[in-house]
Amino acid sequence: MSYVSSALRAAAPRCLPAPWRSPRPFSSATGPTAKKSVPYQKTLKEEGSGSREPSRPPPSSAEVVVVGGGSLGCQTTYHLAKQGVTSVVLLERDRLTSGTTWHTAGLLWQLRPSDVEVELLAHTRDVVSRDLPAETGLHTGWVENGGLFIASNKQRLDEYKRLMSLGKVYGVESYVLTPSQTKDLYPLMNIDDLYGTLYVPKDGTMDPAGTCSTLARAAAARGATIIENCPVTGIQVRADDFGVKRVYAVETAHGTIQTPCVVNCAGVWARALGQLAGVHVPLVGMHHAYVVTERIEGIQNMPNVRDHDASVYLRLQGDALSVGGYESNPIFWEEVSEKFAFGLFDLDWDVFMQHIEGAINRVPVLEKTGIKSTVCGPESFTADHKPLMGEAPEVRGFFLGCGFNSAGMMLGGGCGRELAHWIIHGRPEKDMYGYDIRQVIPDAPGPHWLLCWRFHHSLTNNNRWIRERSHESYAKNYSVVFPHDEPLAGRNMRKDPLHEELLNQGCVFQERHGWERPGWFSPTGAAPVLDYDYYGAYGRERHRDYTYNRLLGDEYTFDFPPHHDIIKNECLTCRNALALFDMSYFGKFYLVGPEATKAANWLFTADVSKAPGSTVYTCMLNKRGGVESDLTVSRISPGDPASPLAPAFEGDGYYLAIGGAVAQHNWSHITAVLQDMKLQCKLLDCSEELGMMSIQGPLSRVVLQEVLDTDLSNEAFPFSTQKLAVAAGCMVRAMRLSFVGEMGWELHVPKADCVKVYQAVMQAGARHGITNAGYRAIDSLSIEKGYRHWHADLRPDDTPLEAGLAFTCKLKSNIPFLGREAVEAQKAKGIFRRLVCFTTEEKVPMFGLEAVWRDGKVVGHIRRADFGFAIDKTIAYGYIRDPTGGPVSLDFVKSGSYELERIGVTYPAQAHTKSPFDPDNKRVKGFY
Repeated sequence: MSYVSSALRAAAPRCLPAPWRSPRPFSSATGPTAKKSVPYQKTLKEEGSGSREPSRPPPSSAEVVVVGGGSLGCQTTYHLAKQGVTSVVLLERDRLTSGTTWHTAGLLWQLRPSDVEVELLAHTRDVVSRDLPAETGLHTGWVENGGLFIASNKQRLDEYKRLMSLGKVYGVESYVLTPSQTKDLYPLMNIDDLYGTLYVPKDGTMDPAGTCSTLARAAAARGATIIENCPVTGIQVRADDFGVKRVYAVETAHGTIQTPCVVNCAGVWARALGQLAGVHVPLVGMHHAYVVTERIEGIQNMPNVRDHDASVYLRLQGDALSVGGYESNPIFWEEVSEKFAFGLFDLDWDVFMQHIEGAINRVPVLEKTGIKSTVCGPESFTADHKPLMGEAPEVRGFFLGCGFNSAGMMLGGGCGRELAHWIIHGRPEKDMYGYDIRQVIPDAPGPHWLLCWRFHHSLTNNNRWIRERSHESYAKNYSVVFPHDEPLAGRNMRKDPLHEELLNQGCVFQERHGWERPGWFSPTGAAPVLDYDYYGAYGRERHRDYTYNRLLGDEYTFDFPPHHDIIKNECLTCRNALALFDMSYFGKFYLVGPEATKAANWLFTADVSKAPGSTVYTCMLNKRGGVESDLTVSRISPGDPASPLAPAFEGDGYYLAIGGAVAQHNWSHITAVLQDMKLQCKLLDCSEELGMMSIQGPLSRVVLQEVLDTDLSNEAFPFSTQKLAVAAGCMVRAMRLSFVGEMGWELHVPKADCVKVYQAVMQAGARHGITNAGYRAIDSLSIEKGYRHWHADLRPDDTPLEAGLAFTCKLKSNIPFLGREAVEAQKAKGIFRRLVCFTTEEKVPMFGLEAVWRDGKVVGHIRRADFGFAIDKTIAYGYIRDPTGGPVSLDFVKSGSYELERIGVTYPAQAHTKSPFDPDNKRVKGFY
């Protein structure tokens, strides 16, 4: 018998393989001996007949073909059938679960630091614990033994308290326990180093074979066809009359199925399947392991344990435990075998050793407990630790449901339902933007397509970037999720023209969509982002005296960070004098052509068909009335064919400026609409050719009047207008706009001229107290003014009426626009959810996910929060509902007594129906 303690002795230091080289498996024969075997009583491997023939002949056609019979494939097939798609076929090359699902630990934790993921997890739990047993009469293997999150320090417990507060919004029962209470619940636990725990009694575990076989049976009962032993050998793709590539058929070893839709749920093998259709799937395969102990007296009925600080989990396995986690030096699976089914790797004890140490510390009896078996199998991981879902950009009808970062079982039900809805209706019900793979940038509607992803196309084909980011996502999986953390891997990929200039002035950069954008400015000097050091793994030497990493470390708190006053200075300088914001990472598109106005009228909620020189803030909606974007649209006149500031075109022209992190999402949405309407217009991307500086504050006019050759008075240059002008000898597009609530102008500048214009503005502003400011200041200033941030307090599942943006909708006109019918229907029926601004007198930091209490009842949660330095208060925005189910009127908002729950503590809050800062909107118009 091998013992857990013997693993520590056997795992002598060895030179670990470099991350880019194919590792040589370390034979467990030189360490503790234990068989390779999953801990489940039943697997579908044993149920096989041994025949390699398909379990049934493939049909000649199907509405949808799902490839991959693991958790996601079975869940997606089940939900497609449940939503009415009877002609759906699931193809599995071996037996169900044979790839990565069969060896999964099957844990389900209900709480995560995301409202959408809490909802997704809740649906998975409902499916396996309630829906499937009710539909089939079969037990899925669901065990509800609870979950226990371990905190060894205050920050970790604060994180858990944040989860607890969010859980109250969704009815997830949880309790913060003291060390002694934890000992009472789990007598075998060492509590000497405990700070506290979070107990979630209705967490549990799933059995992969039981869950997937029951899903398959339930799907088949609704008309779905499940075919095992039927590998896919090819995917036929054809171009339609407009040159758009679409799925046509799926080829298998046993016949071809004609279909317009393929769903890639192939796990680690998703990259190879994607290649058959010319689709790039940016994920990597890694070894992921756990060990199963012999019987432990007294462990029965104990909750599953997650000790994040030790990076280890302890899963109840009957009268034993499964022990696993996420190490800093995972082994990459370089050459993914097509024939790997129901397979396991030899466990590398050198890599796994850290989990054993953490497990023994937490449950000391493990030191003398035998190891019954080792489980080391492949799992797929992505660069941002989020799944890859939605329609692929290269081929219409090719959907992804893969890259689940070892969370495919727990997210499978929720994601399977959303993916099914996506396939049937063209979009998911929930806000799945963070998982969406599809961002398409065509040169024009038609056959020429430039691909873009939620990871920019320059990144997804960069193997170094994928590997670095995937490693960091894996290694930090159990790290505390702090509000202002930034990646260290895969940095400096996209830099704007002012990058070096700002770096030398102490800019601490953030990373968004591959761009390095200004976060805030440190008075201590330059803080460059260095090449990734893999946190010292694989024999790499860790960076010493790494200023950027040290400044990031100062952010690792749920209190105000040490540089809170630096951001305060940037904000108040903007409010009292002026600040320059480098916003060059913004997306900058032109919509031009004979039918550009027809397209603009349909796309944009506001009336943008005004005279050239106008600029309008507007939204774009989906057909359900959800907000797909908020942006500014400027009417322009034709210009020089060679100029990125004013391109030549026939017909009408519009200039679109959009937040850089969501620019590709906007492009995808607009492109789909142009294709559907078959309009004669083009969308041009000048994002890389133009920089963008925003100069904001009471003194912005005084300073810019020295730089620009045009009259900046209210009469000559009113708010929400734009024109071409000369700055420091360079042609620029000046736009009088603000995202911070002050008088100011944006300068859109050809990239070659950016440094020259920047230096001219800073020189003119020096005697007026100008300062550089970053996006941390923008976040504070914009929420103080009540401006929305898309994908924070404004998402595709929010409507303009709910978000307080009815003024952007041209409802008084008779001009139709996408989503108008849904907005009008909601207006007639009433608003049952409304975005509300809250402030607290007590100066406490809030970041979002705080529960909102009204008259003693939870009515919603905070989406976005920050500190407003001008009003000297915490500001938070969240959507609230009436617990009785009635509409949420302004009177309902005003009449309640509110509290915001932060880290388990409630604070009295005041609700506002207007922005608490400059509610009459005078400052942006130049009236101080």
